[in-house]
Amino acid sequence: MKAKLYDKTGKSAEEVLLPKEIFEAELNRDLLHQVVTCQSSNRRNVIADTKGRGEVRGGGRKPWKQKGTGRARHGSRRSPIWVGGGTTFGPTNERNFKKKINKKMARQALFIALSDKAKNDQVYVLDDLKLETFKTKEVLAILTNLKIKGTSLLILPKNDLKTVRAARNIQNLSIIEANKLNALDLLSVKNVIFPKESIKTIKETFAK
Repeated sequence: MKAKLYDKTGKSAEEVLLPKEIFEAELNRDLLHQVVTCQSSNRRNVIADTKGRGEVRGGGRKPWKQKGTGRARHGSRRSPIWVGGGTTFGPTNERNFKKKINKKMARQALFIALSDKAKNDQVYVLDDLKLETFKTKEVLAILTNLKIKGTSLLILPKNDLKTVRAARNIQNLSIIEANKLNALDLLSVKNVIFPKESIKTIKETFAK
């Protein structure tokens, strides 16, 4: 499969050959769904946390004596039936949403996602992404020249702090290194942008 090769002005004078094993993978919806679900679960943060009767404050002594008052017996104000008492069966921060998935499945799901982007003309390959000023407006100008609409993922061939700082404040643009690419990040955006050096990094990392 071939894709247009753009320069920073948005002009395309030639095409670049995309690796067949990466950008022409057969669609497997079940595999893709399973991998994305696992990756999404592994990123989930446990936020909700309620206190049980052993964690709430108070209840150091018996509210009233066991017999003789005419009222029901109680042992602690921390009981879930009391106002301000502990919560019964509430969410806690001890929950674990981690799921395991083997590397072959994750790699194949990545290839499927990349192939789908290439098939739908949502892949933009840049001849070069070397910035002169490392300012946000320079990266924004490149996106404007490419006439990209919607959310995009910029795939860098390696860690480039200056480029990341120049692009991280742009709305609807995410950044990731090529060796950390995954199906979830790809399916979370509409377009994929990367320099042609990133293709080599993706091939060396995932298509061994």
